[in-house]
Amino acid sequence: MPPNQDTFKGWVAHDAKNPLTYTTYTPKPFTPTDVEISVSHCGICGTDIHTLRSGWGPTDYPCVVGHEIIGTVTRVGDAVDPNSPNAIRLGDRVGIGAQSGACLRADCEACADGEESYCSRMTGTYNGRYPDKSKSFGGFADKWRGPAHFVFRIPDSLPSAEAAPLLCGGVTVFAPLRKYGVGPGKTVGIVGIGGLGHMGILFARALGADRVVAISRSSGKKEDAVGGLGADGFIATAEEKGWAKTHSRSLDVILCTVSAHDMPLSQYLRLLKRDGVFVQVGAPEEALPPLMAWSLIQKSVKVTGSNIGSPDDIRAMLALAAEKRVLPWIQKRDMKDVNQALVDMHEGKARYRYVLQNGGEQAKL
Repeated sequence: MPPNQDTFKGWVAHDAKNPLTYTTYTPKPFTPTDVEISVSHCGICGTDIHTLRSGWGPTDYPCVVGHEIIGTVTRVGDAVDPNSPNAIRLGDRVGIGAQSGACLRADCEACADGEESYCSRMTGTYNGRYPDKSKSFGGFADKWRGPAHFVFRIPDSLPSAEAAPLLCGGVTVFAPLRKYGVGPGKTVGIVGIGGLGHMGILFARALGADRVVAISRSSGKKEDAVGGLGADGFIATAEEKGWAKTHSRSLDVILCTVSAHDMPLSQYLRLLKRDGVFVQVGAPEEALPPLMAWSLIQKSVKVTGSNIGSPDDIRAMLALAAEKRVLPWIQKRDMKDVNQALVDMHEGKARYRYVLQNGGEQAKL
């Protein structure tokens, strides 16, 4: 294909086994409702790894992953309203999360309620298809193009590298905390102290929860959780004998961020108060463990899940993060080192989120 304005360059996966290669690909056609950005940063999310290896199902290769994108707007479609309260303009510093499309129809219950992330015709920022059947490509690239409806201005007080993980990981934990009323008077448990879980602690504190308890298999991350992130308590489930009984009926909400098929789900539910809520946001490739009916019946507890967040959730999250200085713990990696960063992420070396950045040698490629 000869060079043209519709050819982008990025780190492309061609199958589930080989490293990404820096090469050309063709993004969706530019439409009047689209914007185009020059990518400066992109966080690495667990979803990227699941998708690259076809863990949740067959991936539509070739694929460019990355849906925690920060960049500068370089092109704006004619139909993007410059007078909208959420207007996107040339030169704006913006972010894109895990969703870049929905039907937005008035007769769609999810879209009409402002819950676009639950639209049955949702398009993911990568490994998806737009209504014209063109593919969606993510942010492990020089540029990104897509609908302005799912592009968000980044507050000036949030650094780009720290803002990147908020666009998916951040809103994934913020949205259910917000939905289930976490704030003053509430006690919250966060299961899993990793990329998602550490942001869960930060946002539960920012929302004003009375008590935040970090829950992990070992005490290896206790100092980070309590000393650094601000958790009020810590439960090491593999080290504390009888932990479920000791801490029974102590939490209003539990946010489970782990992707483990063998987690002690019934014991987690013992920690909930009457009418408590257990929210699963981690997405293992295997089935969740079985659950006895009495675990639900005895205290009228609820087991539910949550999928990323709506545009309104993202704007509210960014505003709170800017106000309370909610900054994820990140390690910056050059975009050209993406393959090694993915290996390190898979091996659990991130503390607690890798963020890829364009520039330096990458700019010369």
